[in-house]
Amino acid sequence: MTGAAAATGHDPALLQLVGLGKRFTSRSMFRGPEHTAALSNIDLAVPRGGCVGIVGESGSGKSTLVKCVLGLERPSAGEVWFEGQRIDGRRRSVAHRGQIQPVFQNPMSSLNPRRRVGDSIADPMAVHTTASRREREAEVARLLELVGLPAAAAQRYPGQLSGGQCQRVSIARALALKPKLIVADEATSALDVLVQEQVIELLHRLRTELGMAILFVSHNLAVTRRLCVSIAVMHRGRIVEFNDADAIVKSPQHPYTQTLIGSVPTLLGRPSAV
Repeated sequence: MTGAAAATGHDPALLQLVGLGKRFTSRSMFRGPEHTAALSNIDLAVPRGGCVGIVGESGSGKSTLVKCVLGLERPSAGEVWFEGQRIDGRRRSVAHRGQIQPVFQNPMSSLNPRRRVGDSIADPMAVHTTASRREREAEVARLLELVGLPAAAAQRYPGQLSGGQCQRVSIARALALKPKLIVADEATSALDVLVQEQVIELLHRLRTELGMAILFVSHNLAVTRRLCVSIAVMHRGRIVEFNDADAIVKSPQHPYTQTLIGSVPTLLGRPSAV
């Protein structure tokens, strides 16, 4: 037994991070190189069909971790495994890129304002599949319906839709290649509270219906608890606590987790909000 399977003693999770680390180096004319550790010794597993949340304040390393998972940054240490295969560095394949899809924070900036919504959703299929134009159009209509939008929305531009509708479009685009893992990076933070709830319900429904896994990254512990089965708390590039979502909120063990919960007493004190 090798790799991620050996690390856990059983079949590997869908996504597994083993000892992941990332350092950034800065240089100046008057000082030598300075190294900043954005991630240090991260161990994390996302089970097949599971939903794992990562919470922490700005600068805790959440975005760097997402970039390493998506292949946008190469780790300085450790390994990224997906379906039992190591994919960090140059080992990442086109197939893996299709099976791990992102949903970013601001849908208005992640969608091309000059392209119709249907074209943006169809782009991944045009690049990675052999589907005909007619087949792509039919799939776009199906995906729009799946995320709660009418097929006619395919002919609109992002500027003609609300922020919540654009985020639904982003989710539809992420689903175009039938991924096994969605990485949602602050996917609700640019939305108002009511729309946040709608997107959370949509992600939960899609995970149940499609059997996909979700890595949900947010600074909002209350929102993360609404969706995720388990939560990892990040602080200064490290995971300081990992547990079931309810246990994290009701019985936090690390002082930083306790501080996070103390910063949102109204939300966490009302069951309807979490």
